[in-house]
Amino acid sequence: MTSKLLVCGAISTAMLAAMLTASDPAAAAACAIKDALGTSRILAVSATTTPRVGLKEFPGTLPLADKEVVLTFDDGPFPPTTRRVLTALADQCVHATFFLIGQNAAHNPDLVRKIVADGHSIGHHSWSHRLLGRIGPAAAEQEVDHGIAAVEAITGKPKAAQTTGQSGASGEPTRFFRFPGFVATPRLLDELNDRNMVIFGADLWASDWNKMTPDQELSLITGRLKAVRKGIILLHDIKAQTAAMLPAFLRFLKDNGYHVVQVVPSGATEADSGK
Repeated sequence: MTSKLLVCGAISTAMLAAMLTASDPAAAAACAIKDALGTSRILAVSATTTPRVGLKEFPGTLPLADKEVVLTFDDGPFPPTTRRVLTALADQCVHATFFLIGQNAAHNPDLVRKIVADGHSIGHHSWSHRLLGRIGPAAAEQEVDHGIAAVEAITGKPKAAQTTGQSGASGEPTRFFRFPGFVATPRLLDELNDRNMVIFGADLWASDWNKMTPDQELSLITGRLKAVRKGIILLHDIKAQTAAMLPAFLRFLKDNGYHVVQVVPSGATEADSGK
């Protein structure tokens, strides 16, 4: 995770705040579990207004209020750990975004369907996690297309928004995409934005690709969150240490007054977003 995306065409946080559409907190799914953390609100994003977000890679990010976080998980699904992650999220009525590897999705279609049925958002993370900025345009395009096709063969392709301006110049539905290893090129970034994809970076991460104990990971991510106070958090649902750490992290969020925001594609219907 040491590589950085090359940035072009960025927009400011203030512009993002003006262009993003946030639902009323009441629109978030109701939680029947007493004293759960819950999902505080839903934030709709569009590639036409928010093409690239995440301060680790780009100048701008989502317009989150103080102590608001977006939880994202990469590289799954992987049954032994993804199921534990889903259980921890369900226990707190929290909705996240899962950036799925196409070949993992193809091998575990029932688990992909469960992620959707539980109300989480879906993002794409290529077919096999090759570093797309280092393999040539044609190979990179194949990785992107194959990964998206594998996931959408299971979930169904989302319908393009009918409202003018929401579905992008391509007329395709908004998709979320995160580059494996955050390795991209200006050409790839532009091409994916032109295809109506919102490119996600991150604002902070737990560095869970490194070996550590759950307690060490919890200390690391909570310390980083205390420093920045809000943002898009990157985790990996394929990591046993993260699955073990997650319940304690969600308790930390609740006990310290943080709020979880779920991102969804602009114009998505309840059926499209799995709710």
